[in-house]
Formats: sequence, C-alpha cells, structure tokens
Amino acid sequence: MIQNTMFNPGSLPLQASTLAKPAATPSDSIQQFGAYLQEAIQSVSAQEKSASLMSDKMITGQVSVDQTMISAQQALLSVQLTTQVRNKVVEAYQEIMRTQM
Repeated sequence: MIQNTMFNPGSLPLQASTLAKPAATPSDSIQQFGAYLQEAIQSVSAQEKSASLMSDKMITGQVSVDQTMISAQQALLSVQLTTQVRNKVVEAYQEIMRTQM
C-alpha cells in the first residue's frame, strides 16, 4: 500500500510542554506552523529527488520498472497534494481579505 508521509501527524514529535499549554503568542504559533510547512515541502523535495534517483537506477538496471513507477507516482501525488493545499490556503486568504473590506 502506498502511503503519503508528507502530512503524517504522527511524524511530528509531541512534547509534554506543547500538550500542557497552548502557544504563548500568535507569533509562536506562526513559527511552529511555518516550520511544519517547511518540513513538509522538504519531504516533497526529497521524494522528487528519490524518484529521479530511481529513474537513473532503472536505466542502469539496478531497480525494476515497478519500483521506479511507484516512486514516481508517490512523488507526483505529493506534489499534487502540496499544490492543492497551497490553493486552499490562497483561497482562504482571499476570502478573509474580502470579508474585511
């Protein structure tokens, strides 16, 4: 089964201090969210690099076509998910800006 690990909530370490109380300021929350997004984008980049490496290995006969195609599809799905999340964030921002006027 193919699993997308990009936005896996279990991949982020939970700290007792985080569970005990919310972030002190909105700035802290923004920084934590920014770090989460940065980690997710780096994960997508790593999947793309892995797919490219698998493609190179397939050409030399080191891996099968099946493995290469699975890796390529995982990278493609991650990019599509990232694009959709970005589109939703932009839509939400535009909606907020419309309601404030």
